Amino acid sequence: MKFEQVLQLVNAVSGSALTEFKYEEGGVKISMKKAAEGTVEQSSLHGPILGLETKTEESADTSDVQAHEMESAAGSAEEKESGQVVTSPLVGTFYAAPAEDADPFVQVGDQVKKGQVLAIIEAMKLMNEIESDFSGEVVKVLVENGKPVEYGQPLFVIKE
Repeated sequence: MKFEQVLQLVNAVSGSALTEFKYEEGGVKISMKKAAEGTVEQSSLHGPILGLETKTEESADTSDVQAHEMESAAGSAEEKESGQVVTSPLVGTFYAAPAEDADPFVQVGDQVKKGQVLAIIEAMKLMNEIESDFSGEVVKVLVENGKPVEYGQPLFVIKE
């Protein structure tokens, strides 16, 4: 397998929904595992043609990632000025309602009290209730229902 073919394979796996890919042909073994969206980690890549073993990451265009991070930081600064931000205490899947057919716990414009349940984050099949740290009005819901969230990610803006 030629180096150009390996690059094409990496790009194909990066653009797909696959999370893991293994390939073996004539003594060449390639094993790829997606480490994050847009990133493919090559855990082992060796054989007589390449004659080397690597551990590298192919990333999405870093300027796009940096621009997105700068926009997020600017948005966070604006949100903090207009109210208190409730952040995610863990990594998981955000759910705005207790069930698919149920109404959301809170919506923009609702008054909430400290300790009131705002949402649920599912992590490892456990449903974790996210409670408000503040009393006030929900100004903004920053995450869509069913979307993954990271630790520390802003979820709600509440104006006291």
